[in-house]
Amino acid sequence: MPGKQHEVSFRFLAQPTDVNFGGKVHGGMVMKWIDQAGYACAVAWSGAYCVTASVSGIQFVAPILIGDLVTVRARLIHTGRSSMHLAVDVLARDLRKDEHHLATSCVMVFVALDAPEGKPTPVPSWLPRDQNEQRLQQQAMKLMELSKEMEQLVDTHAAQSI
Repeated sequence: MPGKQHEVSFRFLAQPTDVNFGGKVHGGMVMKWIDQAGYACAVAWSGAYCVTASVSGIQFVAPILIGDLVTVRARLIHTGRSSMHLAVDVLARDLRKDEHHLATSCVMVFVALDAPEGKPTPVPSWLPRDQNEQRLQQQAMKLMELSKEMEQLVDTHAAQSI
């Protein structure tokens, strides 16, 4: 039922095929995991097919190594009419040492689309339940404002380049 699940977590081991020439999981693989977890969370909330509209503030904080237990957690932090803002954290845990750390974090926006025409479709509204969720929602609103400002700057620059 749409509107019930506002958080999704994936867990798996980092594989040798996930690493770059430096022996650490490469950013493209981490971004793929982020997009998959975000998609799953957006669909679970909306009950509709969803597309990625943006990824903001992605920060690669610490490396992920082969054999680390990776947890990718996507959680809803704001809804618009047809959009969903998600906070996504990627955590890595060395199982031999029982040490874990934040590896990557970002905010994503997904848009729900209807089946026949692929047009934006309404999503259930989400309300924060505690102070932490209220803080995350406020951050999502600030990111929306910054994104609009960046769009205006790009549009201005593009118009001047012509």
